[in-house]
Amino acid sequence: MPPTASHTPTVLLAEDDRAIRNALERALTLEGYRVTAVADGVEALAQAHRSRPDVLVLDVMMPGIDGLQVCRVLRAEGDRTPVLMLTALVETADRIAGLDAGADDYVVKPFDVEEVFARLRALLRRAAPASGTAPGSASAPAAGSASGPVPGSASAPAAGSASGPVPGTGEPSARGAAPETTGTPGRSGTPGRTGASNGRPGASAAGRFVEAAGLRMDPRARRAWRGRRELELTRTEFELLELLIRNAGIVLDHSTIYDRIWGYDFGPGSKNLAVYVGYLRRKLDEPGAPQLIHTVRGVGYVLRED
Repeated sequence: MPPTASHTPTVLLAEDDRAIRNALERALTLEGYRVTAVADGVEALAQAHRSRPDVLVLDVMMPGIDGLQVCRVLRAEGDRTPVLMLTALVETADRIAGLDAGADDYVVKPFDVEEVFARLRALLRRAAPASGTAPGSASAPAAGSASGPVPGSASAPAAGSASGPVPGTGEPSARGAAPETTGTPGRSGTPGRTGASNGRPGASAAGRFVEAAGLRMDPRARRAWRGRRELELTRTEFELLELLIRNAGIVLDHSTIYDRIWGYDFGPGSKNLAVYVGYLRRKLDEPGAPQLIHTVRGVGYVLRED
């Protein structure tokens, strides 16, 4: 809910323009929000997974993973956190693309900070539970609250004031064997799966468990282990690991993994898959034990125990 004496909403702000990011972070902080500001989509996803904010403010045009891709990933994971998009794109088709990606609202650059505040209050009111303190009630801004447009220049005004509008910001096709997974793709929440390993190298499924390369999963209970150590996995990490285990020894190309887990391909420039593989490796790897997820440069990833 909007800032009150008893509640400080958290905002995750992703904006690659440092001047805009710093100015908007200052303005939101003075308004009473607790702000985490990052410079790109990769950092935004990592931060959202570490600590879920009350609302996200995402710049559409960022290098690597842009704001639309961040929004798509979170929605595919079932995360319904409100998203406010910042964009210099004013065409109707651009706004439709953002809304289709799962954004809740838009602010077009250059914008006035008061409009950002108003749209955030509206988003937080809609997201607030029906019970409890009535959200959206007028509340006095924090001492020194910013008013007027957020500046877009590198030189920020003194704390307690802000003026001026925010300016606009300005693989090879080799593939591994066809994966055995079938059925509904990952956008429905669980990647398609078969009931047996069909003789795939290194993979076996005994009853309700799926095993390969020293890993064991219970898809129904959504639990996973390496040896005796249970793994704490997010929803997307679990589904990605399940896909790799069911196709152990098979090189899965990027587009296949994107299709199975997210239901669409982010394109060759996306770092999204690499980010999640990094998350999994940190949770799977053990000192002195072999690495399980291997990168096949220019193609994709394979699970095997060397």
